[in-house]
Amino acid sequence: MADDKLSGNVKTAYDEFYKTHDEAWRMLGAKYKAQHIIDVCQGFTFNKVLEVGAGDGSILKILSEKSFAPEYHAVEISESGVSYIQSRQIQSLKSVQVFDGYHLPYPDDSVDLIILSHVLEHVEHERLLLRELKRVAKMCVIEVPRDYKTNVDDRIKHFLAYGHINVYTPTSLRYLLRTEGFEIMKDLTSMIEPEVTQFNAYINLKKPKSFVTDLKIKAEYAVKNAMGNLMGKRKQEQLANAYTVLCSKTNQQTEIF
Repeated sequence: MADDKLSGNVKTAYDEFYKTHDEAWRMLGAKYKAQHIIDVCQGFTFNKVLEVGAGDGSILKILSEKSFAPEYHAVEISESGVSYIQSRQIQSLKSVQVFDGYHLPYPDDSVDLIILSHVLEHVEHERLLLRELKRVAKMCVIEVPRDYKTNVDDRIKHFLAYGHINVYTPTSLRYLLRTEGFEIMKDLTSMIEPEVTQFNAYINLKKPKSFVTDLKIKAEYAVKNAMGNLMGKRKQEQLANAYTVLCSKTNQQTEIF
């Protein structure tokens, strides 16, 4: 039986993670992650929102500025992340605390919406965390990167450099959620926006700025976007860089037989 505690090396790795901080890069990524949450939740309203694995609070900051909900809470395994969130003075953020990665300090059915954005790929025992989300929240938004592709074996070191120990496709995430008793209400796919690719190339990787590079980045995005629109959902999922779902819990237990 899997231990429901973080491995020591995982805790150590993340404790100091947000002490070296690139706010511009994190805010740019959060800009689109927050928009995906708003888009997939369209038509629903939530009063009490909890972000699990809130990182440095960038997503909550943007959601707060857009008045997504009247009340926010955050938990994070990294002490440096919690300290950074506290320093941001996010409006309507009622609490932020360190948690152990699996046990949420909230009663049953006490939260309207849990946000789990780009967290599940880092979790050692993903089903244990999902069961805890199901206990606490009425609905969940979950977003994961679509890492599982034909060349996944060649990219293991790349994914581990980002802390990704699980890889997903839209199908594998749906399967995981359904076998844990979640009902998927809405979903969407997304590709990395040209603005993000350009920032990564020019700022993070320090490549020289180039009109040709810009053109190639925008053209590739436009072609993939057009192909997805033309060929439908299956193609969109094949081309996507991330997959976002809004799900509700059911009374169904974990399916085995």
